[in-house]
Amino acid sequence: MSDRKPSTEVLVVGGGMAGLAGALALRANGADVTLVERAPEFGEVGAGLQMAPNASRVLKRWGLLEKALEIGVQPKHLVFRDALTGEELTRQTLGQAFEERYGAPYVVIHRSDLHRILLEACQEAGVRLVNDVFVETVETVNGRGVAHTASGEVYEADVVIGADGLKSTLREAVAHDGPVSSSYVAYRGTVPITPDIPANDLEDVIVYLGPDCHLVQYPLRKGELLNTVAVFKSPSFERGEEQYGGVDELQAAYKDCIPAVQAALGNLATGIRWPMYDRDPIENWIDGRLVLMGDAAHPMLQYLAQGACQALEDAAVLQDSTVGSVFTDDGVDTGAWDRAIGDFNSARAARTARVQRTARVWGESWHVSGLARTLRNLLFKSRKDGDFQYNDWLYGQAGDGVPAVSAKVAEPLAGTRA
Repeated sequence: MSDRKPSTEVLVVGGGMAGLAGALALRANGADVTLVERAPEFGEVGAGLQMAPNASRVLKRWGLLEKALEIGVQPKHLVFRDALTGEELTRQTLGQAFEERYGAPYVVIHRSDLHRILLEACQEAGVRLVNDVFVETVETVNGRGVAHTASGEVYEADVVIGADGLKSTLREAVAHDGPVSSSYVAYRGTVPITPDIPANDLEDVIVYLGPDCHLVQYPLRKGELLNTVAVFKSPSFERGEEQYGGVDELQAAYKDCIPAVQAALGNLATGIRWPMYDRDPIENWIDGRLVLMGDAAHPMLQYLAQGACQALEDAAVLQDSTVGSVFTDDGVDTGAWDRAIGDFNSARAARTARVQRTARVWGESWHVSGLARTLRNLLFKSRKDGDFQYNDWLYGQAGDGVPAVSAKVAEPLAGTRA
C-alpha cells in the first residue's frame, strides 16, 4: 500500500537552482508549495557562476539582488584573449552604461552562495522543503498530478513542476532522449587570492581561447577567491569515460598556451572533472499536469553562462503566467492551470532552444585552430567595446518578464562560464 501524502497546490521536484526559483516564484503568488529533493540535504556543488542581467533582474524583482551583491563580485570587464599568444581580442565594459541598458548588473557569485540565497528565501516564504524523496513518475488523475516515489509514497498536487536536472527522470514523460556528449570536460577550482596574481586580472572575467581548449578566470567572494575553469576536448571522454585517473590529458591540452594559462592550471581541483553535456531542444514540456523547467526542459552547454540564468527566467515567466489566472484576488482557480502552464511553455520553448543552439555554436568558435582561428580573432578584434548589438538578444529580451531593451537579431558576444 502506498503512503498518500497531504495534497498541495504545487509540487516541485528537484532542489537545485530551477526548483528553488520555481518554488519561490509560485509561493510569491500565494501558492501552497511543497518541494521534494532526492538528496538527503540541500546543497550545490561546483564553483563560480555568472549572472548576466537577464538573471540579476529576476533577483532584483524578488528583492534578492542585494544579497547576491553582498557576497558576489561585479566585474569591470568581460575580456577575451588568445590562449596561444595572450593577445587581447575584445572586451565588454560592464559599467554604468551596461547596467543602465539592461536594468541590472553583471554579477559573478559562488554557485553555493546563490543556491543558499534561494533556499533561505524559500524557507522564509513558507515553502515546505522535504529531502530524501525520489519521484520516479508523475501521472494525471482527475485533473491533478500524482507523483509516485521510489519509497512508495504518493504526493498529489494541482500541478507538478519537474525540475530534476540534466538527467531528469520526469523528462521521459515528454521526450525519449538522453544527454548529448560534447566531448569536452571541465576542471574547476577556487583558491585564495595571493599577491602574485596580477591586480588587473582580479577585476575582470577573463577568457583565454585556444585550440580545443579554453580557460576562464574571475574573482569570487568579494575578491577573496579566484575562480578558474579549464575546459578541453578529452580523448577519454570521447571513449565514454566520464572520470579519468590522471592529469596528463589536462596538461597536454594546454601545452601550447602561454605561461600564464599553464600556471593557472595549478589552481584546479583535479580529483574530479565535469563532463559537459546538453540535450537537443524540445518544443513540448508538458504531460497533463506535469511541466518541466530548468535543465530538465532545456539543458545547455555552458559557453553562454546561461544555465542558471535561464532557470531564473523560467521561474519569472511561470510566475507571470499564473498570477491573475490561477492565483486571483478571489482565490485559486485550479481549472486555469492547463492554460497557465501552456502559456509558460509557449513563452519559453523558442527562447531556450535558441540559447541551447547558440551555446553549441559559440563554444565551437572558441576552440578552432589554423585558419579558422585567424579568422575568429580578426572578427573578435573588429568589435568595439560598447557595441551592444551582440548582447541585446540575450540580456535585453523580455524573456524574464522584466523588459530592459528590444531584442536584436545579432548573435552573442556574451557569457563565459565554461
